[in-house]
Amino acid sequence: MSIKNESRLRRARRGRAKMRTQGVNRLSVHRTPRHIYAQVFTPAGDKVIASASTLDSELRSGSTGNMEAAAAVGKLVAERAKQAGIEKVAFDRSGYRYHGRVAALANAAREGGLEF
Repeated sequence: MSIKNESRLRRARRGRAKMRTQGVNRLSVHRTPRHIYAQVFTPAGDKVIASASTLDSELRSGSTGNMEAAAAVGKLVAERAKQAGIEKVAFDRSGYRYHGRVAALANAAREGGLEF
């Protein structure tokens, strides 16, 4: 594993430890150069309540590695979380900088009705 990825995972662990003490549902983001994924976990982190990604059939058309695709994933995960009765979450950026696609997903999730 590269030093860069180890550092990112260390940052992610630090953030998740703080979220665990808050005891709220967690909106976690994972990104690759081609896709972006979002999942809402229970406070214990053992179950996925809602998820969305650029691999979903409704989001698959067009480009999947840009900010527009990330915003679409954010809206979709917010919609699915609200259907499951979740309105308040903690945003887990998984050690990624809050910039670009990660920020676009977060802003779209807020517009979709999630509070964080």
